[in-house]
Amino acid sequence: QVQLVESGGGSVQAGESLRLSCAVSGGVFSLYEMKWFRQAPGKQRELVALITRNYSTNYADSVKGRFTISRDNALNTLYLQMNNLKPGDTAVYYCMTGIVNQYWGQGTQVTVTS
Repeated sequence: QVQLVESGGGSVQAGESLRLSCAVSGGVFSLYEMKWFRQAPGKQRELVALITRNYSTNYADSVKGRFTISRDNALNTLYLQMNNLKPGDTAVYYCMTGIVNQYWGQGTQVTVTS
Protein backbone atom coordinates (compact mmCIF):
# COMPACT_ATOMS: atom_id res chain seq x y z
CA GLN A 1 0.00 0.00 0.00
CA VAL A 2 1.39 3.37 -1.05
CA GLN A 3 1.01 6.16 1.50
CA LEU A 4 1.64 9.86 0.93
CA VAL A 5 1.98 12.51 3.64
CA GLU A 6 2.23 16.20 2.76
CA SER A 7 3.76 18.89 4.93
CA GLY A 8 4.99 22.45 4.67
CA GLY A 9 1.79 24.38 4.18
CA GLY A 10 1.02 27.56 6.04
CA SER A 11 -0.12 31.16 5.88
CA VAL A 12 2.09 33.68 4.09
CA GLN A 13 1.82 37.09 2.50
CA ALA A 14 1.85 37.67 -1.23
CA GLY A 15 5.35 37.52 -2.65
CA GLU A 16 6.64 35.10 -0.06
CA SER A 17 7.68 31.48 -0.55
CA LEU A 18 6.81 28.05 0.79
CA ARG A 19 8.18 24.58 0.15
CA LEU A 20 5.82 21.64 0.32
CA SER A 21 7.04 18.11 0.91
CA CYS A 22 5.38 14.79 0.25
CA ALA A 23 6.85 11.75 1.97
CA VAL A 24 6.02 8.51 0.17
CA SER A 25 6.12 5.03 1.66
CA GLY A 26 5.34 1.68 0.07
CA GLY A 27 6.18 0.62 -3.44
CA VAL A 28 9.17 1.89 -5.40
CA PHE A 29 9.13 5.68 -5.34
CA SER A 30 11.76 6.07 -8.06
CA LEU A 31 9.41 4.42 -10.58
CA TYR A 32 6.44 6.69 -9.90
CA GLU A 33 5.31 9.70 -11.86
CA MET A 34 4.37 12.17 -9.15
CA LYS A 35 1.93 15.07 -9.24
CA TRP A 36 0.86 18.04 -7.17
CA PHE A 37 -2.76 19.09 -7.30
CA ARG A 38 -4.57 21.88 -5.54
CA GLN A 39 -8.18 22.63 -4.72
CA ALA A 40 -9.45 26.07 -3.82
CA PRO A 41 -12.79 26.57 -2.07
CA GLY A 42 -15.65 26.14 -4.50
CA LYS A 43 -13.36 25.08 -7.33
CA GLN A 44 -12.41 21.80 -8.92
CA ARG A 45 -9.14 20.13 -8.09
CA GLU A 46 -6.50 21.14 -10.64
CA LEU A 47 -3.13 19.75 -11.64
CA VAL A 48 -0.33 22.10 -10.62
CA ALA A 49 2.81 20.20 -11.60
CA LEU A 50 4.13 16.75 -12.41
CA ILE A 51 7.49 15.06 -12.51
CA THR A 52 8.19 11.79 -14.27
CA ARG A 53 10.52 9.08 -13.08
CA ASN A 54 13.01 10.48 -15.60
CA TYR A 55 12.77 13.92 -13.98
CA SER A 56 10.81 15.54 -16.82
CA THR A 57 8.49 18.22 -15.48
CA ASN A 58 5.36 20.02 -16.54
CA TYR A 59 3.46 22.91 -14.97
CA ALA A 60 0.11 24.61 -15.09
CA ASP A 61 0.36 27.93 -16.91
CA SER A 62 -0.70 29.76 -13.76
CA VAL A 63 2.41 28.65 -11.85
CA LYS A 64 5.08 28.50 -14.56
CA GLY A 65 8.16 30.44 -13.56
CA ARG A 66 7.10 30.55 -9.89
CA PHE A 67 6.78 26.91 -8.80
CA THR A 68 9.36 24.14 -9.09
CA ILE A 69 8.61 20.45 -8.63
CA SER A 70 11.45 18.13 -7.67
CA ARG A 71 12.06 14.73 -6.17
CA ASP A 72 14.66 13.04 -4.03
CA ASN A 73 14.53 9.33 -4.71
CA ALA A 74 16.98 8.59 -1.91
CA LEU A 75 14.53 10.12 0.58
CA ASN A 76 11.33 8.96 -1.17
CA THR A 77 10.18 12.57 -1.09
CA LEU A 78 8.50 14.90 -3.54
CA TYR A 79 8.80 18.68 -3.26
CA LEU A 80 7.04 21.77 -4.53
CA GLN A 81 8.97 25.01 -4.16
CA MET A 82 6.51 27.88 -4.45
CA ASN A 83 7.93 31.37 -4.93
CA ASN A 84 6.24 34.74 -5.40
CA LEU A 85 3.00 33.38 -4.01
CA LYS A 86 -0.24 35.10 -4.91
CA PRO A 87 -3.65 35.12 -3.21
CA GLY A 88 -4.91 33.00 -6.11
CA ASP A 89 -2.58 30.22 -4.98
CA THR A 90 -4.63 29.76 -1.82
CA ALA A 91 -5.80 26.14 -1.78
CA VAL A 92 -5.34 22.74 -0.24
CA TYR A 93 -2.39 21.10 -1.97
CA TYR A 94 -2.26 17.35 -2.54
CA CYS A 95 0.42 15.03 -3.82
CA MET A 96 -0.66 12.06 -5.87
CA THR A 97 0.60 9.12 -7.83
CA GLY A 98 -0.88 6.28 -9.84
CA ILE A 99 -3.19 5.88 -12.80
CA VAL A 100 -5.52 2.90 -12.39
CA ASN A 101 -4.86 2.80 -8.65
CA GLN A 102 -4.53 6.37 -7.45
CA TYR A 103 -2.93 7.30 -4.17
CA TRP A 104 -3.46 10.70 -2.56
CA GLY A 105 -2.10 12.46 0.46
CA GLN A 106 -4.34 14.11 3.04
CA GLY A 107 -3.55 17.60 1.78
CA THR A 108 -1.85 20.63 3.25
CA GLN A 109 -3.39 24.10 3.42
CA VAL A 110 -1.67 27.05 1.76
CA THR A 111 -3.13 30.49 2.45
CA VAL A 112 -1.75 33.60 0.76
CA THR A 113 -2.93 37.02 1.89
CA SER A 114 -2.43 40.30 0.08
